[in-house]
Amino acid sequence: MDFPYLSRFQPVLLSLFRFVTGLLLFQYGVAKLFKFPVLPYFANIPPLIWTAGALELVLGALLIIGLFTRLSAFILSGEMAFAYFMGHMFKGEAPVFLPLLNGGTAAILFCFACLYLAASGGGSISVDAAMGKESDAGGAYARR
Repeated sequence: MDFPYLSRFQPVLLSLFRFVTGLLLFQYGVAKLFKFPVLPYFANIPPLIWTAGALELVLGALLIIGLFTRLSAFILSGEMAFAYFMGHMFKGEAPVFLPLLNGGTAAILFCFACLYLAASGGGSISVDAAMGKESDAGGAYARR
């Protein structure tokens, strides 16, 4: 089934997708670093999780405003892949492969959402677009 009338909303929806993805990652950074909201599993975090929180806070904020979108999203995609394998799949004695069983569903989803943003750019409503680094939702490669 094809919905051609929705195509005109693609640049704005890409910007909205980027904004929401950045906001969700930003909240994880705030929770890990500033303990707000108070969550028991972020009470005493090790340095590796603190570093992940710093990445999520800073790069999530960059995604929210759409600045350096592709680079920020690429780094966050790698961080989420690392988080899945180190924090979820191999956290016990034996590897647990199913995301429903190891709690890694969000990490996988964030990984691929950020990978998509790294490939597609920030959309029409972003600082990158305002600076002329992104001309449309397709980015530089769509113009060729």
